[in-house]
Amino acid sequence: MQYIKAQVRKLLHQSGWDLYRLASSPNTFVQLLKCLNLVEANLFFDIGANDGYFAQTLRSVGFTGHIVSFEPLTEAHSKLSKTAARDTNWSVHSRIAIGDRDGETEINIAGNSVSSSVLPMLEAHSSAAVESAYIASESVPLARLDSIAEKYLQPDSNLFIKIDTQGYEWQVLDGAKETLKRAMGGLCELSLVPLYEGQQLWRDIIDRLETEGFTLWAIQKGFTDPRTGRSLQIDAIFLRID
Repeated sequence: MQYIKAQVRKLLHQSGWDLYRLASSPNTFVQLLKCLNLVEANLFFDIGANDGYFAQTLRSVGFTGHIVSFEPLTEAHSKLSKTAARDTNWSVHSRIAIGDRDGETEINIAGNSVSSSVLPMLEAHSSAAVESAYIASESVPLARLDSIAEKYLQPDSNLFIKIDTQGYEWQVLDGAKETLKRAMGGLCELSLVPLYEGQQLWRDIIDRLETEGFTLWAIQKGFTDPRTGRSLQIDAIFLRID
């Protein structure tokens, strides 16, 4: 049996694929679900939702709580809204970027959509993923999470916040000081090297969230430069554990 498994895996590897058992390692969504269950999260803020793939996958591994998605890009928001409409426990906020003030901002649209950011992209990013280069920009509404979170929070909410904003994480945290006090955990994208102009790197964000009372619970693989194998971004799970 072991020989057969080895041969199957060899064939998959030669085709550029792999096959894993659905477990917390290496499946990052199963690991995240275990963390959500640990803090009994029943409300998930999906900041930087894009077209809804993340939330869909989270549902597929078993999360049953209320998901609220936030997305600034017009095209992605349209796809997101259509996808979420099939799920009665998934809300999509009106098109908006989350940041450190209330108003408007200009967002750069990446060729792959998911790398879009309010911040200018640096060469370290665009050269590692040529499809991520900016191709356009659009004006979008901007709001602090503190300005809109109460719309979704209930007295019994155990909130978990995902922040995937391509270098704009620090500004999101600046605008979420009160909301963070209600959060039981979070998933935050962290850059190990500068990928966007003016962004804060991983050490600063980890220190800040630990100061806010969160414990760094898990680190998940993120964006890797395919040319060198260097890790450029990771995802980190933080939990408020007494």
